[in-house]
Amino acid sequence: MYFVNNSSFTFVDEFLTGNKIRHLLVDKKIKKIITTGPESTGKSTLTLELAQNLQTQYVPEFARTYIESIKRPYREDDLIKIAKGQRDLEMFFLKKSNQFLCCDTSMLVLKIWSEYRFGKCHPWIETQFQKEDGIFILCGIDVPWEFDPQRENPNEREELYQLYLSTLMNYNKKYIKVSGSQELRMMKILSVLEK
Repeated sequence: MYFVNNSSFTFVDEFLTGNKIRHLLVDKKIKKIITTGPESTGKSTLTLELAQNLQTQYVPEFARTYIESIKRPYREDDLIKIAKGQRDLEMFFLKKSNQFLCCDTSMLVLKIWSEYRFGKCHPWIETQFQKEDGIFILCGIDVPWEFDPQRENPNEREELYQLYLSTLMNYNKKYIKVSGSQELRMMKILSVLEK
C-alpha cells in the first residue's frame, strides 16, 4: 500500500492476478515526469516528494513488487512482464492525475537493465521507450549507495549513469540532470517545471 496526499491505494494484487487495466483514455494534457538513473540515487524518495509537492499521483516502480512476488531470481523473460506492468500502472494513475504524473521509473530503465544484464532489449520495450514522452530527471550518483537485496550494481554506478545520459541524448529525450541534496534537486526540478 502506498500513500500520497494522505490517501492510500492498493494496486499490486490487481495487476499480479491478471485483471489489468489497459488503454485508459484521458482527455486532459498531462506532463509526465520520469525519475531515472542508476540504483540507489534517490529516485523513489525524490519522485514521491515531487508528487506530494505537485499534489498529483506517484507511480511506483512495478519491478520491485513483481520481483518480491515471484519468490525466485528474475529471468530475462520477466522484464517484458515488468515493462507491461509498469505501463499499466502509469495508465491507471494517469486517470487520477492533475497536470503532472510523477513516475518512479520508465521504459528507459527497462531498456538499460535489459541491455546491461542480458545484452539485448525486447522490441516491445524498445518501441515503448521510443514513444515515451515527458521530462526525464536523471539523478546523479553523488548519493551514497545503500544495500538492498534487489540492487545489483554498487560498483558500476558511473558506467550506468553514462549509459542513461548517452541514451537520453541519442534518443533526443528532454532531460535535466540533478545532483546534490534532496532540497537542491527539488529546487532545480521545480524551476524547470515553472518555465
